Amino acid sequence: MHPTPRPHDLLWGLCPEQLPQEAPAWARAALGGHVPVVVRRASAESGWVAVGVRGVAREQRYATWMRLSDISRLVSPQAVARAGRWRNHPQPHWPALRALCLVALCLDELGLAWGVTGSLGFELASGIAAAHPDSDLDLLLRAPQPLSRDSARALCARLDAAPGRIDLQLETPHGAVALREWAGEAPRVLLKTQQGPLLVSDPWHLQQAAA
Repeated sequence: MHPTPRPHDLLWGLCPEQLPQEAPAWARAALGGHVPVVVRRASAESGWVAVGVRGVAREQRYATWMRLSDISRLVSPQAVARAGRWRNHPQPHWPALRALCLVALCLDELGLAWGVTGSLGFELASGIAAAHPDSDLDLLLRAPQPLSRDSARALCARLDAAPGRIDLQLETPHGAVALREWAGEAPRVLLKTQQGPLLVSDPWHLQQAAA
């Protein structure tokens, strides 16, 4: 029995024949090669999860749904981080990989669960080439308790000292907010939720949300 899938988790088990008839040929081909799908942040009926199929090209992204009962394997971003396979990546000079080596200890010191997402996370979890020399480093940090804006600014400063661009999402109990945005001065920030984006003054308390 797998844990309940969360956004950015990678799932195996969706077959080409399970896609809707209108699905593009490249998506069927990808699943035929046993490519995992990525859990996306969208509502789904009971027993289902919203997922996205990745193609070879950046513009090849197909949104669909998968039955929970069809999941044969689940890899979370945190599992990717714990495995540490980036240390043996064949392209250690890529900025995203150099940055990951530098910020991993910094994130561990926070005492919060964190993980690798995006193209690099996909590649490290699946073994399928997806990242490239100019890839950003996409990370998530699970923040069940409020993180002050001053703390966010301090963390941003440490991440900005690493090579390449790092995009870190804070995962609150209600959705995700960009660390860089929470570290800014705007009175309200964009929170990505299962029901869609919201502008909120506090990502940990949704009674202050506005559409």
